Amino acid sequence: MRTLADQLRALVGDGGVLDQPTDVEGYRGDLAVRGDGEIVCVVRPRTARELSGIVRLCAAEGVALVPRGGGTGLCGGAAVVAGHRSVVVAFERMSAIRSIDRASASMVAEAGCTLHDLREAAAANDCLFAIDHGGLSSQLGGNLATNAGGNNVLRYGMARDQVLGLEVVLASGEIVSELAPLPKNNAGYDLKQIVVGSEGTLGLITAAAVKLHPAPRTRVCACVGLTSVAAALDLFSLARDALGASISAFELLPRAGLDLWFRHAGKSAEPFPTPTPWAVLVEADLANVRFDLSAAMEDVLADASRRGLVVDGTIAMSEAQRRNLWRLREGIPIAMIETPGSLKADTAVPIARIPEFIAAAGGAVAALAPGCIAVPFGHVGDGNIHFNVLPPPGMAGEAFATRHGDLARAIEDVALSLGGTVSAEHGIGVTKREALRRMRSPAALDAMRALKAALDPDGILNPGKVLPPMDGP
Repeated sequence: MRTLADQLRALVGDGGVLDQPTDVEGYRGDLAVRGDGEIVCVVRPRTARELSGIVRLCAAEGVALVPRGGGTGLCGGAAVVAGHRSVVVAFERMSAIRSIDRASASMVAEAGCTLHDLREAAAANDCLFAIDHGGLSSQLGGNLATNAGGNNVLRYGMARDQVLGLEVVLASGEIVSELAPLPKNNAGYDLKQIVVGSEGTLGLITAAAVKLHPAPRTRVCACVGLTSVAAALDLFSLARDALGASISAFELLPRAGLDLWFRHAGKSAEPFPTPTPWAVLVEADLANVRFDLSAAMEDVLADASRRGLVVDGTIAMSEAQRRNLWRLREGIPIAMIETPGSLKADTAVPIARIPEFIAAAGGAVAALAPGCIAVPFGHVGDGNIHFNVLPPPGMAGEAFATRHGDLARAIEDVALSLGGTVSAEHGIGVTKREALRRMRSPAALDAMRALKAALDPDGILNPGKVLPPMDGP
């Protein structure tokens, strides 16, 4: 009798199945969680039809399917959990960009396309694909499955806001293909928005029709120093009033985060002569070259200086200088990931409550781990502050990691007390299932479970993710 791996190999070809232990180890999880469950094999389909056959074979064998994109997730959404025999579905061979339609400002691409390739393809057609974050090796399917955010949410919205249509394989093996780029379509329930953000637990995304935007033709980027988070919010109000929808990013950078990046990079790259406790990176862009965006930004910063909000600052005068400023922002999470024992968080609160959140969360983590270093940074314009924490100087990363659970809960509880969320853009995965229970009402969780049971009655799609177990507190 043929093994499941042999049956799958007959379906997708010899190059489509990995079943040797050394070959499958790299598919156990993501950047946050290395799964410890049993991997039957890794299967790499080329088409939705192949994936349909894979799902049917696994369902007949009672084997779970764990979808995996670029493996850049931070909540264990791609981890192979214990208690299930699992086939990992890797989408790396489904990486075609099927079409770009300038008239409808849309692109149809397969789930395995990397964010880098999507943005490059859009740029080659004088367009912009709006999802923009540090995970350029992440894939389209993963970005949609987690409803990814990033630096441009302020201007363009979340990943779900970019979706016009989806091609999805259901737990039954049936294919739902609705890829027409229709901005208006009220024909029944919006199935694509049910699947987006469901982390592969309701269906497996194989392709998507996504929006394209006009490529920016004028852009201005500035980095300014401030003495308080409250000043950052005041500056945001000034910039929003003057620059309107042209603002594409407004990022908070703490001194602790900048110092961490400078140590990691092995050199200091202060953006301006006067070091300050806080900095803000603000960028605005337009497709219309007739509006003098640089002059408008200069006026905003001059006004902010007169009001005592800004201590020092700089405006990029070239693309190279702009990239150097962005390297400050992008370097912080890179240095955090590579610092042993660092805690990564993904909370969001109403914008007006950001200063209160940072102060209260700082007090909470200091009480639990005296000497720890708080590194709150991120997206002021949508309230998504990543309240990350470094171990106290001299403490081993492994020792500090044992406190992550208590620290994460304390940060999340502060966010919830202020009307915020435990997950702004990273998803729930396995690491935030209990936090979801604290955030959502029993009725809301029951509705989610009912939806899961209706679309995946046998529970074979990415089990152990998102929904907290029924026997919890």
